[in-house]
Amino acid sequence: MMKKGSKGAWIMMLILLPALVWAQQPPATPPQVYSFSAQQAVDYGLKNNVQVKNALLQVQVQEQTNREVTGSAYPQISADGSLTYNAKLPVSLVPAEFFGGQPGEFAKVAFGLKWNSTYGVSFNQMLFDGQVFTGLQARKTLIDYNIKNVEVTEELIKANIYKIYYQLIVGQRQIQLLDSNIVVIRKLVSDNQIMYDNGFAEKLDVNRASVQLANVETERLNAGNQIANGFLALKVLMGMPIRDSIVLTDTINDQQLRDGVLEASAFDYSQRKEFQSADLGIRLQEYNVQRYKLSKIPTLSLNGYYNRNAQRDKFDFFKSDGDWFDISAFTLNLRIPIFSGFSTNARIARERLILRQNQNQREALKLDIDNEIRSATNNFNYAVANLDNQKKNMDLAQTVYDQTKKKYEVGTGSQTDINIAQNDLRLAQSNYINAMYNAITARIDFLKATGKL
Repeated sequence: MMKKGSKGAWIMMLILLPALVWAQQPPATPPQVYSFSAQQAVDYGLKNNVQVKNALLQVQVQEQTNREVTGSAYPQISADGSLTYNAKLPVSLVPAEFFGGQPGEFAKVAFGLKWNSTYGVSFNQMLFDGQVFTGLQARKTLIDYNIKNVEVTEELIKANIYKIYYQLIVGQRQIQLLDSNIVVIRKLVSDNQIMYDNGFAEKLDVNRASVQLANVETERLNAGNQIANGFLALKVLMGMPIRDSIVLTDTINDQQLRDGVLEASAFDYSQRKEFQSADLGIRLQEYNVQRYKLSKIPTLSLNGYYNRNAQRDKFDFFKSDGDWFDISAFTLNLRIPIFSGFSTNARIARERLILRQNQNQREALKLDIDNEIRSATNNFNYAVANLDNQKKNMDLAQTVYDQTKKKYEVGTGSQTDINIAQNDLRLAQSNYINAMYNAITARIDFLKATGKL
C-alpha cells in the first residue's frame, strides 16, 4: 500500500511535470521584423512560398525519373547464389542388365548427391529498344517542361504579392486620410460643444457632429482590420511565419501607376509562360506518339551468365580440394513483334488524338490571351482615367470643404453646410482610394497579360 506522504509527492510531481518539460524545451525563435520593398517581398516569397518549393521539388523528381530511364539503357548486372539440400534423392528405373542383371528387369537407382551449391554473376544489356530510345530523347524536354511550370507558378505568386503589397500601401494612405478627418471632426465636435455651452449653437449641431465622428471612427476601425488581415494574407503568400512583422518601404503615386507599362502591340505569344508550357506539352505528346510507333519495330538485347557449381555428399563446400565446375553462356535475343491484336495501333491512334487535343488547347489559349490582353488594356485605361477624375474630384471636395469651413468660422456658414462638405470630402477620398486599388490591380493584370510582369 502507498504511504500517504508518497502519494502527495506523486501528485506534486504530476503538477510540476508540464513546467519541467516546458523548461527543458529550447526557447522559441523571437518574432522578426522585416523592412521590405515590393521587390524584396517578391524575392522572399519566391524562396519560401510552398507552391514554388513544391514546383522546384518536382523538377528534382523529374531529374531522378530521368536517371531511372537512363539506367534502363545501362547493363543490368546481378549476382546470385543457391544452396540445395536434397532430403530425398530422385529415383529412376534403369535396365538391370546394365549392372549384370536379367534382361527385362529394372534396377532402382538414385541420381545426384545430398548437397548442391551454385553461385555466379549474370548481366543483361539492351542493345536496341525504340521505347527506351524515345525516353532518352524526351529527358531534356521533360526537365524544361517542369522548369516552365516553376516559372508559371512564380509569376502567379509574384503578381499576387505585388497586388497585396501595393494595396496595403494604399490602405495605409487611407488610414492617414481617415485619421486626418477624425482630428478635424473632433475639433468640430469640440467647437460646437463650446458654442452650445455659450448659447450660440443648438444641441442638434453637437449631435450631428458626434454622429459624423462615430461614423468616421467606425470606418477607421474597419480599414484597420482590413489592413491587418491583408498583412496576414501577404505573409501566408510569402511563406513567412505569422508571428513576424513586415514594414512596407515602397510608396505609390498616380504617376508610378502609369510608368513602365508597355504597349500590347509589341506582344508575342511566346512571351507568355503558359504558352511556352503548352508548346513543351505538345512536344512531349509527340514523343509519346513516337514511343508507341517504335514499339512495333524489333528489339535486340544481349544477356549472359557465369556460374560455378559443386555437388557434395556432405556439407564440405569450403574444403580447398573440392571440385567446382564452371558454367557460362551468352545469348543474343531478337524480338520481332508480329501481331498484338491491334492494341498497338489503338495506342498510337489514341495518343495522336490526345496530341490534337493539346494542339486545340494551344489555339484556344491564343484566344484566351488575346481576350485577356484586350480586357486588361480596357481595364487599365479606364482605371487610369477614373483615377485622374477621382483625384480632381477629391481636390475639389477639399477646396469646397476648406471654403465652407472658413465661412462657418466667420459666422456666414451653417452647420449643415459644413456637414455636407465634410461628407462630400469623405466620399471623394473613399472613391479616390478605391480608384487607386483598381488601378494597381489593372496595372499588374496588364503587365501579366502581356508577359512583362
